[in-house]
Amino acid sequence: MTFTLQHTDGSGTNARAGLIQTDHGLIQTPIFMPVGTVGSVKGVHLTELKDDINAQIILGNTYHLYLRPGIDIIRKAGGLHKFNGFDRPMLTDSGGFQVFSLTGIRKLKEEGCEFRSHIDGSKHFFSPEKVIDIERAIGADIMMAFDECPPGTADYSYARKSLNLTHNWLERCMARFRETSPLYGYNQSLFPIVQGCVYKDLRQESARFVSQYDADGYAIGGLAVGEPVEQMYEMIEVVNEILPQDRPRYLMGVGTPVNILESIARGIDMFDCVMPTRNGRNAMLFTANGVINMRNQKWQDCFEPVDPDGTSAVDTLYSKAYLHHLFKAKELLAMQIASIHNLSFYLWLVGEARKHIISGDYNDWHRQMIPQLSRRV
Repeated sequence: MTFTLQHTDGSGTNARAGLIQTDHGLIQTPIFMPVGTVGSVKGVHLTELKDDINAQIILGNTYHLYLRPGIDIIRKAGGLHKFNGFDRPMLTDSGGFQVFSLTGIRKLKEEGCEFRSHIDGSKHFFSPEKVIDIERAIGADIMMAFDECPPGTADYSYARKSLNLTHNWLERCMARFRETSPLYGYNQSLFPIVQGCVYKDLRQESARFVSQYDADGYAIGGLAVGEPVEQMYEMIEVVNEILPQDRPRYLMGVGTPVNILESIARGIDMFDCVMPTRNGRNAMLFTANGVINMRNQKWQDCFEPVDPDGTSAVDTLYSKAYLHHLFKAKELLAMQIASIHNLSFYLWLVGEARKHIISGDYNDWHRQMIPQLSRRV
């Protein structure tokens, strides 16, 4: 994998525009990655994902794919690309966030993490080495190192112990990655993850520690997990002062459209979040003029397009009145339309951000967009 830094914003921010080259294609940054937890983006067909939404890269979840359908099935299929038919770049997380969310049914130790499946209660064990083997078998272009994701409210003592564990596991992940090879004839990259909660010294230490590995890219984890948004932005700034300028930076699990624009301004290149599809399934639409609750009675006789500004793939196909009716009737099509709209909007938003970075007026544009995106329509 290679990263070419093409432009930096000339209007007072640290926003960047670049190109990531993988064996499955190019990714223009900044980029948003739809989340395909179990090998599919919920409610979205492959053709819509590629043609309408124009997803350049999607995510798969190591924990969920390991449990279902299982790594043997994915390996027999020839990897996740062959299994789900998505022939563009893919990224897999390490499963760390999911495992450590299993409060009460997991045991953490230096060797790794023992946990019970949320599906049937069966017992499993993830070590750094096993996670790398699983991600090799899944076959994503970009793999994440196994880490512990502590809660945003963790005290300093817990955060310190957690960071030591994450760094020890990273050393083992990198060793395993270097002693193994891709299984399906194309290259894979491994991104270390910066942790450290909301403690500046821990974040700085972690950023320096991961930078020594000269990886193809770096991730920032453990944010948007309960801490105030101001602290999240501060930690991004702290970390990006240290991470290499010539490698992509991936902010994991973030977030709202406002979060994304603010993080781009601070030098982030890659994003993922379940919010577009999860909120869409619950009748919330993101638009350039604010957030819309499609269940509100005010849309009952509003026959204007869902997206009159043309920021999504469903802009002129359906009216707000029709989508309101579908949600009130609990029709499955409502959730599909809303998911496609929200994903299209997120991809439009990062595409617009890229245009304004290249033209050198990102700061003015993003400051204009923030109040619009924050409104409740």
